[in-house]
Amino acid sequence: MKIIIQKFGGTSVATVENRERVSQKIINKYNSGYGVVVVVSAIGRKGDPYATDTLLSLVDRNTLNKRELDILMSCGEVISAVVLCNLLNKKGYDAVVLNGAQAGIRTNKVFGNAEVLNVTSNNITTYLKERKIVIVTGFQGVTEDGEITTLGRGGSDTTAVVLGEALGCEYVEIYTDVDGIMTADPRIVPEAKVIDKMCYSEVFQLAENGAKVIHPKAVEIAERSNIKVIIKNTLKDCQGTLITNNEDSNYYQRKKRTYNDNIINAITYKDKRVQVIVNVSDKQATEKLMEEITNANISLDLINFFIDKKIFTIDEDDLQSLESILDSGNYNYNVVNKCTKLCVIGHRMRGIPGVMARIVNALSKENIEILQSSDSHTTIWCLVKSEDADKAVRILHKEFDMDKK
Repeated sequence: MKIIIQKFGGTSVATVENRERVSQKIINKYNSGYGVVVVVSAIGRKGDPYATDTLLSLVDRNTLNKRELDILMSCGEVISAVVLCNLLNKKGYDAVVLNGAQAGIRTNKVFGNAEVLNVTSNNITTYLKERKIVIVTGFQGVTEDGEITTLGRGGSDTTAVVLGEALGCEYVEIYTDVDGIMTADPRIVPEAKVIDKMCYSEVFQLAENGAKVIHPKAVEIAERSNIKVIIKNTLKDCQGTLITNNEDSNYYQRKKRTYNDNIINAITYKDKRVQVIVNVSDKQATEKLMEEITNANISLDLINFFIDKKIFTIDEDDLQSLESILDSGNYNYNVVNKCTKLCVIGHRMRGIPGVMARIVNALSKENIEILQSSDSHTTIWCLVKSEDADKAVRILHKEFDMDKK
């Protein structure tokens, strides 16, 4: 039996009308002969009665233990799964609900952000052989000693992909409220287009750098198992975006690439960044500083180390903690607030000279200053002032003809 995984997010199951659409998408796959495993998030978003954030608002998160918080947070998905199961039953389809433990998702003991250790899928397989539709609560698992855990934000995406890995599924469908992954945020670039295909590395960079269509952890799992993932819109019958391996890498190794190729696939951004410049050259002082930053659990990004200065960015929420470290160590430093990190992504840029030059020239013509930059084979990052960020995205989208995809 061919198996597919369908994951539906909170907005997909938030209303009666949406749940009707969801049930029809499930039924269509089931009637096509597939074994169907459905993963659901909690109903709606903050403010909706059974959304995870709404449940959390009932307690004081500063005093309640993380263990008990995980028990509370797991409730939203249980409600969502049972409601959807009931709808399918009323339509004449045999569905069964499994929570994370019953689905065999074993995790470590990090409450609130647990890692999946393994999946024992016997329970799911048994029900699929009985031609039941299996509905699994997303975002949760269980430790070896029976403690309920949650997988962190975006955990339902992770649930869908780890189940797909364990079951050897044909593909995973991630349903959301957009038509697929787009070349840029359509709220900033109205001309943005849906991308037909992307490779894992591109989508991982998108997810890591601000795009919220799929969780980066889910992309990593899909890549390691070479599972195809399709991002689709719950409200429409559209093709969506296929996430797979770099299907045309061999072609591009044979063909000399030019600027006429679509070398850039997408542009995203991450705001609320702070640039920090520490004027330090002493090796021991630098090592001590990095150790203190690590111990404070402050994540560094866009790291450029020079002999006489160390430059990096942090999230603005970490600034107070970092300044405390720098002040106590009498470091000489400067801070640039209200920055945004642009992320220009495209696996076809590998080996093409001049991409960075085009970015610099395009932004320079519009008097947008690049405060810092970094790059990999498939991604270029540029730090700009937040007030310039939207304009910069539109400029680069036009520079690389991304509206013509």
